[in-house]
Order: sequence, then C-alpha cells, then structure tokens
Amino acid sequence: MIPGAFDFHRPKTVADAIRLLSTLGDEARPLAGGHSLIPMMKLRLASPEHLVDLHGIASIKGIRHEGGDIVIGAMTTQHDLVVSPEIATLLPILKETALLIADPQVRYRGTIGGNVANGDPGNDMPALMLTLDARYRLEGPGGMREVPATDFYQGAYFTALEPSELLTEIVIPQPVQGHGYAYEKLKRKVGDYATAAAAVMLTISGGMVDSCRIGLTNLSETALLAEDAAAAVIGTSLDEATLQKAGGLAQQVMQPAADGRGPVEYRKHVGGIMVMRALKRAAARAV
Repeated sequence: MIPGAFDFHRPKTVADAIRLLSTLGDEARPLAGGHSLIPMMKLRLASPEHLVDLHGIASIKGIRHEGGDIVIGAMTTQHDLVVSPEIATLLPILKETALLIADPQVRYRGTIGGNVANGDPGNDMPALMLTLDARYRLEGPGGMREVPATDFYQGAYFTALEPSELLTEIVIPQPVQGHGYAYEKLKRKVGDYATAAAAVMLTISGGMVDSCRIGLTNLSETALLAEDAAAAVIGTSLDEATLQKAGGLAQQVMQPAADGRGPVEYRKHVGGIMVMRALKRAAARAV
C-alpha cells in the first residue's frame, strides 16, 4: 500500500529536531532507519502528518570514548557496528548481535537508536543493552537526561521517552579485558524476529564464574534481565547441573505470547536452551 500524505523535514541539529517535534506535536514522528515506521505507514496503521528525518544530524552518528565508557550515536547503523574495528575489539558481542539482525540490506539502513528506542520486544538490541548495563541519553525541550536501560522499557512499545524527546546516544561501560560473551538467537528464517534469544556477558577467575549478566529477547512484553539465573552461575565452574539450573531460573521470568513462532511452552523451552548455549559459549571465550 501507499502511505498517506505527509510533510518531510530534515533538520541539521538535535535542537532543530526537538524544536520541530515540539512545534508539530502529536502529528510528527522522528524517522531513524524507518524499518518499523515505514511498514506501519504503508499499512495505514500509522499516518503521521510530519516526518522528522534524523539522518542529517551528524552529531548523533559514530563511536567515541568518554572516560571508561563507549558512547555510540543513536543514528549509527547496524552496518557501522559490524565493520567497526573498535567494536570488534572492545564490544564484540555488539558486532555478533548486529550480524543476527535481519539481513545486510536492513543493516545498512537500520540504526542502533531506532532499534532500542521504539520498545519492540522482538528487537535484539534492548536485551543486549540491559546485559551491557547501558545508559540512554535523551534530549528534549527540558534538556538532556540519562536513563539506565533497565528503567527505559515499560511495556511493549512503551518507554521512558517523553513527548518531543529523542534518544541521542547510548553509553556502555567498557567491558574488562578477557570477558566472555555470546548472543544466541533462534529464528524461523533469515530476517525474522527471534523465537527466543539470550545475551550473556561474564568473567571467569580461577576457573569459576566471577560475574554474569543475562538478557532475554522476545520472551516477554519487554526485554528482560534474568537476574536469578545469572546469580546462580556465579562461583561455579558452569557444570551441566548449573547450566540446567540457570536455564530453569531464566524460564521462570519468561512470559512469551503464543504466536506463529510457537506456543508459550515451546518458546519458554527454547528460551532456556538459548540461555544455556550462550553461557557455554561465553565461558569458552573468557580468558
């Protein structure tokens, strides 16, 4: 189908974008990669009168260091993350996850900010951001504020973003050298959302797990942290019994919907398997 008529705006600065969104109000929508918004417009499920295209704002693109943090501009594409030597070295799980998003055509256009900001429980980056203990910088008419990813997601497509606010940067603490990582994703076909997926970041000392975080994708109405599962592996050598226990504890927080990817019981079952696989692969990578 063809979208309804709209006016197109392409500001050059974040301030100009916020001014447009504030002035135009509820009839304006920001446009990042467009892979969520444009299909909805074509189906007439969304009919904004104004699109505020963010691609002309150079200040919210790219990767930089800020103290002990890695700061990624919201308009940095998935492809930019895949080809970045810095990401490959310091945050390899980010590259691994980006490579599992859709296909190259989508990754050339899709942005990390768009992926994390719209609150879609099927998107891959939100669970990873929880796992990485990331923070989001939000800018609006009242200025800039920083919100932990753990406080950002409130429900399916509901986030902490206020009217006329934009997510401009993602701040990720640089992981310690020698950490283990993995993102395991089960999907029906290339380009599909996850039936279930799990992100793991851990460290090992003396053969025992010293720290661990586990994030879950598309297993509830928001991305999840499986905190009890992560706590259960700390101080262990990740033997089979511990892996099974962690998988079971992770399943306890899962609340997937039955859909074309399978019934609830199946999705929870494979969710537990994704957690166990990610833990094993992360441990094998830890130095």
